[in-house]
Amino acid sequence: TNIGSILASVNPYKPIPGLYSVDAIDLYRQHRLGELPPHIFATANECYCCLWKRHDSQCVLISGESGAGKTESTKLLLKFLSAMSQTSLGAPVCEKSTCVEEAILES
Repeated sequence: TNIGSILASVNPYKPIPGLYSVDAIDLYRQHRLGELPPHIFATANECYCCLWKRHDSQCVLISGESGAGKTESTKLLLKFLSAMSQTSLGAPVCEKSTCVEEAILES
């Protein structure tokens, strides 16, 4: 759920098909925070928009207990930001797996 600009999420400990797909990235990049159901991509999109449209520095705090999914959440956030940066360079939405994205995610 969203609490202002805070996203509270729960690790389901199982894959949920389509939840983090390219289609989900495309959907959330087209909407502002609060227009769609809460999602880590909505939070990432808000950061991206604030960074480029308002020229504001951004920080995302991901917190939780051991095993809560902090690393996976970070990977998903970086995946979205990488996809957005590729889209802004004119690459089609479906071409998100680039050397830059892979390098970031592997770090």
